[in-house]
Amino acid sequence: MGFLSSLLGIFGFGIGFLSGVLIGFYFFIYSENKDVEDPVARPLSELETISLEDLMPEIPLWVKSPDYDRVDWLNKFILHMWPFIDKASCSIIRSTAEPIFAEYIGKFNIESIEFENLSLGNLPPIIHGLKVFETNERELVMEPAFKWAGNPNIIVTITISSIRVTVQLVDLQVFAMPRITLKPLVPTFPCFANIVVSLLEKPHIDFGIKILGGDIMSIPGLYRYVQETIKHEVAKLYLWPKSLEIPVLDASTVSIQKPVGILRVKVVRATKLLKMDLLGLSDPYVKLRLGGEKLPAKKTTIKKKTLNPEWNEEFKISVKDPQSQVLHIEVYDWDKVGAHDRLGTQLVPLKLLTPNETKELILDLLKNTSITDPQNKKQRGQITVELTYAPFRDDLESFSSCLDGIARNDSQLNRASSSVSPKGAGLLLLTVQGAQDVEGSRHNNPYVLVIFRGERKKSKMIRKTHNPRWNEDFQFMLEEPPSQDKIQIKVMSKRSVIGFNSKESLGHVDIDLGDVVHNGRINQKYHLIDSKNGVIHVELRWKTI
Repeated sequence: MGFLSSLLGIFGFGIGFLSGVLIGFYFFIYSENKDVEDPVARPLSELETISLEDLMPEIPLWVKSPDYDRVDWLNKFILHMWPFIDKASCSIIRSTAEPIFAEYIGKFNIESIEFENLSLGNLPPIIHGLKVFETNERELVMEPAFKWAGNPNIIVTITISSIRVTVQLVDLQVFAMPRITLKPLVPTFPCFANIVVSLLEKPHIDFGIKILGGDIMSIPGLYRYVQETIKHEVAKLYLWPKSLEIPVLDASTVSIQKPVGILRVKVVRATKLLKMDLLGLSDPYVKLRLGGEKLPAKKTTIKKKTLNPEWNEEFKISVKDPQSQVLHIEVYDWDKVGAHDRLGTQLVPLKLLTPNETKELILDLLKNTSITDPQNKKQRGQITVELTYAPFRDDLESFSSCLDGIARNDSQLNRASSSVSPKGAGLLLLTVQGAQDVEGSRHNNPYVLVIFRGERKKSKMIRKTHNPRWNEDFQFMLEEPPSQDKIQIKVMSKRSVIGFNSKESLGHVDIDLGDVVHNGRINQKYHLIDSKNGVIHVELRWKTI
């Protein structure tokens, strides 16, 4: 009887177990879990206030703000490029971290620190919106909003007293809104010299750290402390207006240099010049120019029938780089017919000059600047010049430190400055960037005409466009600040062939220079007078010496 009871018990257990498994499998396959039901799509306007508030942080910026653009194409591009970005980024991380690791080897009984595994995972960051806007400067500004919930596999192995300790970074999340500025924009590929990155708000950074397999971030209080510390340190370094600048191109090859000072050249006299005329005399004059400049050369008057001319004429030339620029001095014999004969030449590097100190030079004239040319041994006479390099006041400190052998105090500097230049003398620099929506009734070949104190200067002409880009500089040397003056800028159009109505005005603007003198720099756009929608972009600078 006992055996029969045991047998029936086993048989009943088997039947019950099989029945339970079958019933459970049936409900697992054919029953729908409410947690995985397809959500009901509803417009945002129909959501309750509480539900909408909970949902707002997850809504992309291109939905919430019209200033942000949807960039699905960029996310797709990053997705396909991510395996290569991952390897390139890990290579940079490894090369940056390994020298830091090497500094700790030998300290605290640390025998080695090395990456056991280094990968950013296969989940790329997602950009939830991108805002791009222009400024009056030569730059492009972008503000992407990205979120990265990655699955990196970063394991660092530390050997301490022959004991291996593994540290693993897991569950990394980064939410940030950076401002990326490409500046300055230059005509050299990739068309920008630097990448400047700053954060518009404190980033959200979340991650886990496993040591010997245990997540230490689960320790009460440690998680919040580490997270807040990282936010604070990152914000201290990169939160706007602080930034990280990444150079892309060599500054010496792409820099858009502005004048930093004025070179005063006084051509005093020349002696024992070569005889070029039939009567044994010459008609000499001097041309002055700085290397690397496209501005017209300065010329003295012509002294007729003399080999020992006296000029005593003074010229001012703007200087952009006193460390590298060279003054070219050329003496010519004037002729009525044909090319003028060059009597001699000489070069003077500006780095030989001490700022605000006048230096008199007596230079032997050469046939050309080649040292090995045997013709330079022939006597061609001498020329006497007086040179004074006067840096602008706001550039004086930086450039004085660059020049060789300069050491002086402020009182000596002020005395030297007052002795070489009238108070308030300087350079008015006008940069015409471009114009928009300029229209002519007969043709659209715009150029700029600048009129200041009776002097007229003209830019290049750009054919068949309503939105020309000139990017041309115009300079005016002045003995006093133009506080009460105005400068007129006209946008003109000209036919490419000669004919009636060949010129046409597309608008003009008169700019009061008082603000430029007071502020030192103005960079803005002006609406053109006598133009329907025309706008011109102008930058003005006033530099004093």
